[in-house]
Amino acid sequence: MRKLLVILGVPIDDLNMDEALDRLEKFVVIGRETGKSHQVATVNADFVVKAQYDPELRYLLQESDMATADGMPLVWGARLLGVPLAERVAGADMIPALARRAAQKGYSLYLLGAAPGVAAKAGEILKEENPDLNIAGIISPPYSSVLDMDRAVVENIKAANPDILLVAFGNPKQEKWIGLYGRELGVPVMIGVGGTLDFIAGTTKRAPMWMQRLGLEWMFRLMLEPRRLWRRYVVDLLVFGSFFARQWWVMRRGQRPPILLPKADVVIVEETAVLTVEGRLDSSNLAQFVEFAESALHETPFLLVDLSKATFIDSAAIGSLISLTKQAWESGGKLWLASVPDSILQTLSVMRLDRFFEFQEDVDAGLAVRRLPDDPSVKPTQEHGEWTVVKMPRRLDAATSPEVTRNCSKFLDLNPRLVLDLSNTVFLASAGLAAFLQLNHEARAKGGELRLTNCSKDVTSVIKMARFDQVIPSYDDLVEATA
Repeated sequence: MRKLLVILGVPIDDLNMDEALDRLEKFVVIGRETGKSHQVATVNADFVVKAQYDPELRYLLQESDMATADGMPLVWGARLLGVPLAERVAGADMIPALARRAAQKGYSLYLLGAAPGVAAKAGEILKEENPDLNIAGIISPPYSSVLDMDRAVVENIKAANPDILLVAFGNPKQEKWIGLYGRELGVPVMIGVGGTLDFIAGTTKRAPMWMQRLGLEWMFRLMLEPRRLWRRYVVDLLVFGSFFARQWWVMRRGQRPPILLPKADVVIVEETAVLTVEGRLDSSNLAQFVEFAESALHETPFLLVDLSKATFIDSAAIGSLISLTKQAWESGGKLWLASVPDSILQTLSVMRLDRFFEFQEDVDAGLAVRRLPDDPSVKPTQEHGEWTVVKMPRRLDAATSPEVTRNCSKFLDLNPRLVLDLSNTVFLASAGLAAFLQLNHEARAKGGELRLTNCSKDVTSVIKMARFDQVIPSYDDLVEATA
């Protein structure tokens, strides 16, 4: 299982460069065999700050298959939380090393993004350094939003069928683009590389090695581009520092000496594994908990973690819960947290993970939910006057949006006045926005209208950031939406 720690709601993999390269190679092997794609992020403090205000970015980082610590503030923060990272794994170092590994193993690379000519120059340099490297394609498309990008770009990548796709659009655009098209492309490894191609091409200089070792690379870049970068670095420093201080404060109990092992046991009840934790759960005693949980997930993909007797969980333990949640999802199951103490719930809330995990009041409530039949991605419709109301799934992303679009298109054939009820939706991705656009176009073509209602704070934020509130009307409640 992945060894993760969480900083301000963003999971970071605790690994060194060799371990990162080995995992990327494993992703390629799995992808070639199964068609599964893997999203990889190289996270710095700017990513973490943006994720505090951008729910879509936060969810994409939480669900990425690997997230390396690209910036020294993350390394320093991990030390302050008592869960030090193995080392900084910067994208500017990882990509050249990955190109060498790809040349040795026969993996193909595709370079997407960066300014005109930069990706091509970077490709030439990588090829010169690794003559056996297979560059499957290079495209630097003109600037556009994620949803407006030329469809030909996607088709070109599909035709090239690379093993590794490097996306250099900058954060958060590159992460959202991968989240939108990743499942369709089926590229084994897709990495958001930011300015790495600029470093390789030489259009942007890297700091001297001594500054890199001291974590002062940001200062070097600031000296080179003060007008462009000063505001970003000031904001990152203030926001990252203030949010991190809140996380450290609510987790300050972690300074107490830990017990050697937590008390934990697991039982299978009605095809659901119930894992009970008692006492503290932190990096010093996490191995036994992970062993119990992974053993349970081999028996059933449904895991209910009872925290009623837990007193503290640290950043590494929270990272393990995120990793276990992903394992359950990938096996077609779910993970619930039950009877979460207020102190632990406060920690998860500060880290914005209260919207990632599913909570149950107690074990009995969790088992009762498990007995219910699985919810379809689009629930049966209701008629409200002249309107057809369709309840949306918990997650509107690349996995669920195609079925939502198909079903809602059928409803529009019967009635072009459609209301999408998002009261159960906690995550809205760019793929969901694309579905809204298509359905809105179909509704108007039939002389009708599409409306949204009951949007959560996070869903509303995604809609407003994409300026969809200017395209599709949104209403506070169902009564208002169907008036």
